[in-house]
Amino acid sequence: MADAEKNTFHTLEPHLILDAVDAAGFRTNGILHPLNSYENRVYEVGLADGAPIIAKFYRPARWTDAAIIEEHLFTLELAELEIPVVPPIVDEEGHSLFHHGPYRFALYPKKGGRAPDLESPSQLKQLGRFIGRIHALGAAGTFAHRPVLSIEHSGEESRDYLLEHGFIPPELEEPYAQLTGGLLDEVRALFERAGGVHAIRLHGDCHPGNILWSDDGPHIVDFDDARMGPAVQDLWMFISGNRQHMQARLADLLAGYSRFHDFDVRELNLIEALRTLRMMHYAAWLARRWDDPAFKRAFPWFNTQNYWEDHILSLKEQASAMHEEPLQWI
Repeated sequence: MADAEKNTFHTLEPHLILDAVDAAGFRTNGILHPLNSYENRVYEVGLADGAPIIAKFYRPARWTDAAIIEEHLFTLELAELEIPVVPPIVDEEGHSLFHHGPYRFALYPKKGGRAPDLESPSQLKQLGRFIGRIHALGAAGTFAHRPVLSIEHSGEESRDYLLEHGFIPPELEEPYAQLTGGLLDEVRALFERAGGVHAIRLHGDCHPGNILWSDDGPHIVDFDDARMGPAVQDLWMFISGNRQHMQARLADLLAGYSRFHDFDVRELNLIEALRTLRMMHYAAWLARRWDDPAFKRAFPWFNTQNYWEDHILSLKEQASAMHEEPLQWI
């Protein structure tokens, strides 16, 4: 991303946001509220006529237009099947991705809700049913313009970036390098134990924060990280705690999921491997975005000595977790 383009995105001002939404054919009323998003810039925008809408301005150079439109088409197809996702608004000419000056953005209906209750078997079963339906459609096609979840991207490239760009404190570089090298070897072994990866189209970042639960049930939002990958990627982030607790919550999820899509139990070998990759990728994601002033304000604890010491300790815990027997579907 060129410096001029980065600075334009980092200093996206209210009048530019309102002008862009107006230019897309939606008459705004001047009311604008920023929402909690960092990778992109997301705002609730008031309209002169009708309910507010959500405007998502895409970070430059992250996705091509084709990749963004591919995500939009996937969610629109899911919505046609009455799966409770939140697809983008499509204008009369069939456009879901809009351009205004250097900005690319999409508009969404506003949906409210609360976080799911991950202690509720009934909510987990219902959530499992909807994810199963998403995957039934996801398995029926492929993404042409979006990536595959991989050890190389999430793990190796993340590790290399942190080491090569001086984020790890000097006295921790060697312990981090040795630890993560061993972790990635174990991740590869677990992927082999799972029989490789049968990749389908996924939500990709399916965690409780992307579920809005209302009295009518859930809405699954933010497919921005949609990609090809193993089905369990969209399930494992809903289970945590001790083994007994995780086992019970997994059973609830899969009881609903398996009604609509087959689940390959070999993928249970991947849960701790995927958790490890996510932890490594998250640290590198923060590092890659550290020139964005919004990240320094939102994550002041990042890139401190304490952060890296705690990160290494958490990765050591993952080394132990990956040596345990995988969860079972009982």
